[in-house]
Amino acid sequence: MTKQKKLRHSEYYDLQDCFDELYSKSKQGDVFTNLMGVISSEENIRLAYRNIKRNSGSYTSGVDKLSIKDIERLSTEKLVEIIQRKFKFYKPKPVKRVEIPKPNGKTRPLGIPTIVDRLVQQCILQVLEPICEAKFHERSNGFRPNRSAEHALAQCYRMIQIQNLHFVVDVDIKGFFDNVNHSKLIRQMWALGIRDKQLICIIKEMLKAPVAMPDGSTQYPTKGTPQGGILSPLLANIVLNELDWWISSQWENMITHSEYQMSYENGTANKNNVYRALRNSRLKEMYMVRYADDFKIFCRKRSDADKAFIAVKQWLKDRLSLEISDEKSKVVNLKKHYSEFLGFKLKAVRKGGKFVVRSHMSDKAVKRETEKLKEQIKTIEFRKNTEDEIKQIYQYNAIVFGIHNYYRYATNVNLDCMAIQFQINTVLYNRLNGRLEKHGSVSRKYIAEHYGKSKVLRYISGEPLCPIGYVQTKNPMYKKKKICKYTVEGREEIHRNLKFDEMVMTVLHMLARAHLPNRSVEYMDNRVSLYAAQYGKCAVTGKVLWIDEIHCHHKKPISQGGTDEYKNFIIIHIDVHKLIHATNAETIQAYLDKIKPSKTQLDKINKLRVLAGNSAI
Repeated sequence: MTKQKKLRHSEYYDLQDCFDELYSKSKQGDVFTNLMGVISSEENIRLAYRNIKRNSGSYTSGVDKLSIKDIERLSTEKLVEIIQRKFKFYKPKPVKRVEIPKPNGKTRPLGIPTIVDRLVQQCILQVLEPICEAKFHERSNGFRPNRSAEHALAQCYRMIQIQNLHFVVDVDIKGFFDNVNHSKLIRQMWALGIRDKQLICIIKEMLKAPVAMPDGSTQYPTKGTPQGGILSPLLANIVLNELDWWISSQWENMITHSEYQMSYENGTANKNNVYRALRNSRLKEMYMVRYADDFKIFCRKRSDADKAFIAVKQWLKDRLSLEISDEKSKVVNLKKHYSEFLGFKLKAVRKGGKFVVRSHMSDKAVKRETEKLKEQIKTIEFRKNTEDEIKQIYQYNAIVFGIHNYYRYATNVNLDCMAIQFQINTVLYNRLNGRLEKHGSVSRKYIAEHYGKSKVLRYISGEPLCPIGYVQTKNPMYKKKKICKYTVEGREEIHRNLKFDEMVMTVLHMLARAHLPNRSVEYMDNRVSLYAAQYGKCAVTGKVLWIDEIHCHHKKPISQGGTDEYKNFIIIHIDVHKLIHATNAETIQAYLDKIKPSKTQLDKINKLRVLAGNSAI
């Protein structure tokens, strides 16, 4: 959903045509020598603010102690001025190093740039992404728009179950993000057509940004991309994109001397005849599936897998100066052993006359999620008050939702979740036995739909506690090839269910370009968000609003401590707004006669009047 929202954001700010053009030109092999004009434009800066402001990480301060809260109070003009000035004389501030604990007891280093540097990185990301998307491989799935772990798993399932490739090379790169070669990365960007020299210099400065360590010392990196930086995932994909295409060139894209007839299905090339011709050669059949720095190579024969393993290891060392972990990297026979990938473990098992995929949550994932639920149960036990208890129950349910939504693509996820449930039950009844109830009501639609029929659903203080063991598997689906945020056809596929008409989009563009004096960037951005969320309609009357009819109402007035945050806003018709704030009886009656509200609409108006400090009418 987030990615779809970002897509609509670019449409609001009139940048979609620009991004489409970058994507199209990149597909055609063009080079880009003047990107800074787009990157530093007012529209792109406002879009960057919009895309990062709801990210929870934006509330974490860097070394300058500033967060998105400090930025949102600025005017749009001031924000644009700050970022544009930063681009002209770019010198990043130190990155704050934070150590994040890992389940194995070790820590993962996380670098937190300042909020201004994050905005700068977001501006660059928005422009580089369409250029890079046009060049990335189809089976690269991590940190890309409209792609997820589900698509990577679907590709793995196809390799095992349809193509009968039962030997897999598991490759683990040692400290990938910390060992990226800066010079090689810049050359790879140049090869992709990114040749704006000012931009290249800015990215070099980002990569060399000093790191403020927890002990007060400062380090100056000579390699690696900081984990936590907004631009780092894209840069990581640029580095490994060369690996993707090299593996592909060893089999899929190799030119064959055997003749074959190319066929097409729904406009898409069917490569079955190509693969038949390739199998008549002495080439080693192999296919890659990658998610970030975690990737697998599927082969038909053990000998091919062994050779691919050696070749990939040597290629990573020679071309990218990267080492692999000998302990975690190996060749696996899927008919005998499980292979782990993205928190799942996969195996090929015989069913009838063929092999099918059997998949589970990985052992580490089961242990990690079990401990997470146990800790949350303890939090519920030691609640501060009833309000805190309900909050913690909601958090417990959110953890259960998350586990089910992510791991439901495992064929045997029900067995894994039942095993977790077995462990959880002991903790539940030991810590919450006196408060657990078998009967209660479910007010939330999602819980009712997904868990309402479960016989093990329990309640605490009337609130449901979702059962971890009640889950159903789901087949992972391939990404539709036509889906692409940088083509008209691709966006139509994504936006099929959106209710925007041409008039609403026109007004959205007007709102996005508008300048109001003495208004914060948060106010201006939330005005656009609300109009889109309400499909251009007045929240009271339901009438579609034109630009001169739109009024943005603070539910809690600024004079009473109200803010420009999203939840304090509502988009209404100008006449409704005047009626909410009217205190003179004649004025009130005049607007009532003009609007002619129904009883439901009048109730809404009265609620807003009371919040504004006026009496109901």
